[in-house]
Amino acid sequence: MGNCLSISDPSLEDVSKKTLKALPVETVFKFPSPLPTFTQGDGFAKQTIDLGGGLEVSQVSTFNKVWSTYEGGPDNLGATFFEPSSIPSGFSILGYYAQPNNRQLFGWVLTARDLSSNTLKPPLDYTLIGNTESLKIKQDGPSYFWQPVPPDGYQVVGLIVTNSSQKPPLEKLRCVRSDLTEQCEADTWIWGTNGVNISNLRPTTRGTQATGVSVGTFTWQPQNSSPPTLSCLKNTNLDFSTMPNGSQIEELFQSYSPWVYFHPDEEYLPSSVNWYFNNGALLYKRGEESKPTPIELNGTNLPQGGSNDGSYWLDLPIDKNGKERVKKGDLQSTQVYLHIKPMLGATFTDISIWIFYPFNGPARAKVKFVNLTLGRIGEHIGDWEHATLRISNFTGELWRVFLSQHSGGVWTDACDLEFQGVSNKPVAYASLHGHAMYPKPGLVLQGDDGVGIRNDTAKGKKVIDTGLGYEVIAAEYEGGGVVEPPWVNYFRKWGPKIDYNVDDQVKSVERILPGFLKKAFVKFVRKIPDEVYGEDGPTGPKLKGNWAGDES
Repeated sequence: MGNCLSISDPSLEDVSKKTLKALPVETVFKFPSPLPTFTQGDGFAKQTIDLGGGLEVSQVSTFNKVWSTYEGGPDNLGATFFEPSSIPSGFSILGYYAQPNNRQLFGWVLTARDLSSNTLKPPLDYTLIGNTESLKIKQDGPSYFWQPVPPDGYQVVGLIVTNSSQKPPLEKLRCVRSDLTEQCEADTWIWGTNGVNISNLRPTTRGTQATGVSVGTFTWQPQNSSPPTLSCLKNTNLDFSTMPNGSQIEELFQSYSPWVYFHPDEEYLPSSVNWYFNNGALLYKRGEESKPTPIELNGTNLPQGGSNDGSYWLDLPIDKNGKERVKKGDLQSTQVYLHIKPMLGATFTDISIWIFYPFNGPARAKVKFVNLTLGRIGEHIGDWEHATLRISNFTGELWRVFLSQHSGGVWTDACDLEFQGVSNKPVAYASLHGHAMYPKPGLVLQGDDGVGIRNDTAKGKKVIDTGLGYEVIAAEYEGGGVVEPPWVNYFRKWGPKIDYNVDDQVKSVERILPGFLKKAFVKFVRKIPDEVYGEDGPTGPKLKGNWAGDES
C-alpha cells in the first residue's frame, strides 16, 4: 500500500550512467502514508470497472521501460516510454504509457477484458508513424512508433513504441469495438523536438454526465501532417455504481483533505457561509435598495433558481465597524463545501472543495524592482475559490489536484504536490489578497518581462485543515443522497457591482513612478485581465462552468 507504481525492468537503473545525474523518472512515486482502507459496499475501489457492452477495464500502474530520450520536453530532460506489465489475468494491453523525465514515475493505463467475445480484436497490421533515427538527440538508440491497423468496426486507443524497426507482434495489443469508443484530444504535453510533439489523451467531451473514459495513452503529433486517429473509451453502463457512497466519501476526504496556508500578511481570510449571514450580510433587491434584508441561517430566505439577472445581490453590513470586521473573515468558523462529481465516465471521482471569503483585497503589481498597491483595482465583496481532488474509482488513489487561480487554474499530479507532514493531505498556498491557490510558495507573476500582477504565497501561521470543518453540499449521482442547502441554489451575485473610475486609480499609481518605469506600467495596464477591473461580486459555485463540466 502507498506505492503507486513499480518497475520490473532493471534497465531503468542504467539511465544514470548515460546522463551522469539521476533523473526524477527513475524514482517511483510513493505517497507519504499507506492508502486508505475503504468501507465495503457498491462498486468503488474494486480494481475493475464494467463499461458495458462486454468491456471490462482495469487500471495498471506497473511498467517495463522501452525507450528514453534525455532532451526535449519539460525542463529539457526528455521523456521515457513504457510497456504496461503485470497485466491482470484475462486482460489485454490497449496502448503504451509515456511521461516526462522531470518528475517521478507516476501514471497508469487501462487494460481490457472481453466479456462477450467480440469487444476486443487484435490489429490487422501496424503502420510506422514515426521514428527517431534521424534525430540528433540524446537517446537510448532509435525508437519506432507504431499505430495498429484495426479491423472494420474497431478503433485504436493507443500506440506501441519499440527500440527495433521490426513490427510488433499482432497479439501484443487489442483494438476496441467502435461503439465502445469516443472522440479524444491531446491533453498535457509530454515531449517534443524537431516538429514532433507527444501529449497524453483525454476525452473531447467531459463532464458529470459525459461517458468518455481516458485510457492513459498518448498521441504522436507531427508538425506538418495529421496526428494518428486514436479514440478514448466509452462507458455505456453509466449507472454511477462505481462512485463512492457516503461512508467512502468521508474516508476519502479525511485521507486527502488539503491544508491551505495563507500569507503572513493576509488580512482577508475565509469564513463559513453561515458566519457571513449571521454577522450582518444583507440581501438587496433592485428597486428596493433602501430596504435590505438580513439573511437567515443557511440562506433560507434567498431567492432560489432563476438566473444572474441583476435583480438581487448580497453585501456587507451597512455600519462601518461591522463592514470592516466582516471583510476580514473568521478563520475559526471556516467550513469548506464539497461537491462530489463523477468524471471521465465515472472512472474517477472529483471532490470539488469550495472556500468562501467575505472580501477579496486589492491587487498588487510588480514593475521591475518596484512593488505597488493598485488602489481599489482587484477588490470585490464575496470571493469563491476552489480546489478539486481527482480520485481513481478503480483504487481510491488521489491522482491529481486542481487549484483555482483567478478565472482559470492548473492541474498538479500527486507526485508533484507537497504533502502535510507524513499524511497524504496535499498542501496549497492562497495568494495574498487575491486567494488564488498554488502548489508551492513564492511569487507567481501574471505578466512578463518583470512587470505584472503579484501573486505572493508563503507558509504563514494562518492555515486551515479542510478536513476539520466541511459539509457535502452536492453529490449529483444516484446514491449521493445529499440535500443541497438553500444558498447553493441562490444564482445571483454574492457582492454588489460598484463602479469607479479605473483611469483615476491607474493615474494615481503612475504619478509615483519614474519615466522609464511609467512606460512599462502603462503597457502592463493594457493587459490586465478584465476580472481584475471594477468591483463586482461573483456568482456562487453552482453557476461556475466546472459545476457540471471539467476543470479548465
